[in-house]
Amino acid sequence: MTDSNLPSIQLADAITAQLGQLRRHLALAPPREAAQILAHVLDYDTGLLGEVTELVSTGSRFAKVNSERGVLPPEVWLALGRAANELNSVGVDLTEHTGAIQKVAAPAVESSRPTAAPVASAMVVRRRR
Repeated sequence: MTDSNLPSIQLADAITAQLGQLRRHLALAPPREAAQILAHVLDYDTGLLGEVTELVSTGSRFAKVNSERGVLPPEVWLALGRAANELNSVGVDLTEHTGAIQKVAAPAVESSRPTAAPVASAMVVRRRR
C-alpha cells in the first residue's frame, strides 16, 4: 500500500485529477480550443506527452536498478522499458501531424477569396459506413 501522505504521492494524485479536468475540457471545447489543447499536449519537446514519456523512462531506469538487485522481477523492467519505447514511438508518429492540428488552432485569417468547404478524408468517410 502506498503512503498517501508523501508529497510525491499527493503530487501524483493532484496531476491525475488535473488530467481528468483537462480531458473533460478537451471533450467539451469548441474545435479551435480543442486543437490548441491537443497541440500543446502533443508537443513532444514541451508538452505533456514528452513529459509522460520521460516519467515512464525514469520508472524504467528505477525498475532496472531494482531488478538487478533482485527487488523487482525483470519483467517489470522490461515492461516499463517497452512502455517508454512505445510512448516515444507514438510521440514521433504524432509529431508528423502536429502541424495539421496547429492549423486548426490558429485564428482564421480574413481573406477576400471564398474558402472551399472542408472535405472529409477517405479514411473518415469509410469509418461512417
